[in-house]
Formats: sequence, C-alpha cells, structure tokens
Amino acid sequence: MTTDQPAGPELAVTPFHFDYAAWLAEDAKRRAAFAEQLVDLKANLFDTLEARGIVLVTVTFDGCGDSGQIEDVSAVDEHGSVDLTGITLPQLNCQAGGSCEPDAPGLIADAIETLAYDLLESEHGGWENNDGAYGEFTFDVVNRTITLEHNQRFTSSELYTREW
Repeated sequence: MTTDQPAGPELAVTPFHFDYAAWLAEDAKRRAAFAEQLVDLKANLFDTLEARGIVLVTVTFDGCGDSGQIEDVSAVDEHGSVDLTGITLPQLNCQAGGSCEPDAPGLIADAIETLAYDLLESEHGGWENNDGAYGEFTFDVVNRTITLEHNQRFTSSELYTREW
C-alpha cells in the first residue's frame, strides 16, 4: 500500500526529570521558616493561655478516606474544664523571613485549630488520606511544649502458603 501523505515529524519524548536535591533544599527552607515562626506563635499562644490560668489544652483529630478534621479542642485550668469561647489571641502577621508582628486579635480556639492543622501537615502530610490517622495534641502551658501523638492507620495483609 502506498500513500501520498508526507511522513510526519517523529515525536520526541522528553523524559520527566524530578530534581530530588532541589526538592529537599526547598523543603528544608520551608521547614526552617515554619520553625522560626513557630517560636513566636508558641510564645504568643502560651502567654495568652497562661494569663487565663489555663494549664493544658488538648486537640483531637481523626481522618480517613481523603477527609480529616479536628474533632475537639478542650482546655483545663487548676479547677477543671475551661470554655475557650470568646477568648481572643493577638494574631501574629508572619512575614516570609520569619518575623512576626502583632495583628488584629482572633479567637484562640481558631488559632489552636489552625496551628494543629499546620503541625500535622508539616510532620505527617496526607495524614487524612486512605486509611488515615488519628491522634491528639497536648499543649502543656507550664512547660510550653506541644506534643503530638499520631496513630497512622494502614491495611496489612499476610500471605500464608502451604504445600503438601
């Protein structure tokens, strides 16, 4: 069979190249900026909680199937449970260089929830995907620490073969 059609140019396929070293360098910069901002954010948050007599804040989260959420934000003082409703926190407007300046106040419960989401994304990006994860943040005001207990869910299988 013959054809009068001109042959088309050969398609050149350019292979995809992922620059892993560049990605690692960019990720290190992002983590360093976040860590720098976290210092000011924690100081602001803990100062406000301490001024209210709050000694502990607990944040629980749960997610799976590509969806996740903060389940609860609760606080306690030396007498028991504290309602965070209406408590404001001077917001910090953080610049790319890591410097944070006070801005208009916002609700402290919203700030705590946002910080929890940011910390989850920083340490366990995709925590809500597939089988998901669940856990708890503990904001210890006295020691000024935030502790994350993260439980990653996964499906497992084990193969057993016997032959007789």
